[in-house]
Amino acid sequence: MEPINKMRSFTIIRMPDVVQNFSKSASKDRIKYIILGCGSTGYNVAEELQQENEDLIIIDRDEKRVEDLRDRKYEAFVRDLRDPDFMKNLPVPEVAFILSNDKDANLAALKTVKTRFPATHVIARAVDPVSIDLLQKEGADIVLYPQKVVAKTAIHHIRRLHSSRLAMRLYDLLATWEGTLGIVTHINPDPDAISSAMALSMIAHHASNNALNCRILYEGNIGHQENRAFINLLEIKMERLTPQILEECDYLALVDSSAPGINNELAKTTRVNIIIDHHKNGEQPPAAVDFVDIRSGVGATASIMTQYLMELDIPVSMPVATALFYGIRADTRDFKRNVTPQDLNYAAFLLPLTDSELLDKITSPSISLETVEILGSAIRNRKIKSGYLFSNVGYIRNRDALPQAADLLIQLEGVNTALVYGIGDQNIIISARNKDIRLHLGNVMAEAFGSIGEAGGHATMAAAMIPLNYFTMVRNKEELLALIIDPILKRFTSIVGLDNEDKQDEI
Repeated sequence: MEPINKMRSFTIIRMPDVVQNFSKSASKDRIKYIILGCGSTGYNVAEELQQENEDLIIIDRDEKRVEDLRDRKYEAFVRDLRDPDFMKNLPVPEVAFILSNDKDANLAALKTVKTRFPATHVIARAVDPVSIDLLQKEGADIVLYPQKVVAKTAIHHIRRLHSSRLAMRLYDLLATWEGTLGIVTHINPDPDAISSAMALSMIAHHASNNALNCRILYEGNIGHQENRAFINLLEIKMERLTPQILEECDYLALVDSSAPGINNELAKTTRVNIIIDHHKNGEQPPAAVDFVDIRSGVGATASIMTQYLMELDIPVSMPVATALFYGIRADTRDFKRNVTPQDLNYAAFLLPLTDSELLDKITSPSISLETVEILGSAIRNRKIKSGYLFSNVGYIRNRDALPQAADLLIQLEGVNTALVYGIGDQNIIISARNKDIRLHLGNVMAEAFGSIGEAGGHATMAAAMIPLNYFTMVRNKEELLALIIDPILKRFTSIVGLDNEDKQDEI
C-alpha cells in the first residue's frame, strides 16, 4: 500500500498548481496554438513554435511529462483527451494540434474541439491508415500520418540530393572544357528549347570562366509568332546548324531533345556530350554521352535548367530569367497542362527576376497571314467521329501553326481528341491534343507512328513526324498527302478502337 499512498500524495501536491495555472490561462479569451498529446511528435512541434515565440498551451495525460514540460517553461496541463470536458476553462485556440499516439484519444479530442470551437483549425495525427479516414470524416483540416510524412520527406530529400549532384556533375564537366560548345535545340525550336539553351550557355560560361564559346544552334524554322517575338525582343543569338558549324564544335549538347536523330536532324551516330530533356522516347541515350538528365516527370526542360541555376547559386540575368519563365509557361500552356509543383516553384523563383513588359510584348505579337490561313483550313476541313477530330491543312511552310490549330480545335464541344496534320517538303507532320483521361495520347502516337517516323509526347499533347523518303521529289504535296494519309491514320484509329465502331455500324 505504501507506493500507492506515495502516488496519491504526489497527485494531491500537484493539483493546486494545476488549478492555479488553469486559472491563469482562463484569463485569456483566445490563444494561437494548443497541442493535445505531447509525445515525441508533439514535443518537436512545440519546440518549433517556441522558437517563433508563439502563444502555446500543451495538454497531456502523463503527469511526469507535464512536469518536465513546465520545467522547460511550457504552459502545460494534465488532462485526458477522452474526457469531453478536457477543454473546459481554456481559451479558444486558433489552431489545435492533436498528436497523441492513441487512436481513440485523438478521435475523441477532435470531436470535442470541433463541437466546442467549430472555427478552430485542426491538424490531427493518424496512427494507422484506417484512422486517416475517420479523422477526415470528423472534420480534421489536415491529417498527418507520420510514416507517410517521413517517406515523402525522404523521397523529397533524395531527389534534391540527386538533382544537386547532377548540377555539380554538369558544372564540373563544363569546367574542364575549352573551345566551342554547340548547343543544339530540336527542330523548329520553341521557347522551352531556346531558353534551356540560354541557361546551359550561362552555366558553361560560369563553370569554364569563359573558356567555352557557346553557340545556340537550330534546324527547321521559327514560325510561331510568339517564338519570333521571343527571340527578337530578348535579342537571342541563334545560328542555323550546318555541317561546317558542326565541324567547328569541340563539344555538342542537346536540350529539349533526347538523342541524336530524335526531333533533330543530327545523324544518329553523332557524338553528343550532353543531353538534357523532359521527354522520354523509349530508347536508351547513346552510351558515350558524358552527361544525361532526362526527366519525364517535369513539365519543361526550362524547369530542369532553372533547378541547376538554383542549386549552383549562379546569378540569373534578366534575359535568361525572362526566357526560362516564358519557356516553362509556354510548355505547360500557362501552367495548365502537364504542370508539376516543381514547375510552379521554379517559375516563382524566376518571376521576380523577369522583365514583365517584355513578357507582355512576347505574348501579344501579330499573327502572320499564313497562320490565319492554316487555322481557317483546320476549321473548314475538320471531321469528327465519336469525339475524335481529324483535320487536313494541306501543304504547310509554318509547322508551328499546326499545334496552334490543334489547341483551338480541342476546345470544340464534343471533341475529346484532336489530330491536325499537314505535309511539308520533307515530312508529314501531325499535332495532337487530348482531353480524354482514359487515353495517354503520347503513348498511342508512339505506338501508331513510331515505327515509321518520330512520335510521342504527354498524355494531353503529342506530335509525330513521318519522313517522305522517296516521295520528297513529288511536286504536288497536297495530292500526295491525300493518297497516303488514310493508311497512316488507320494506325491510330485501330489502336483507339474507331475501326471496331465502323465494323459494328456495317453489321
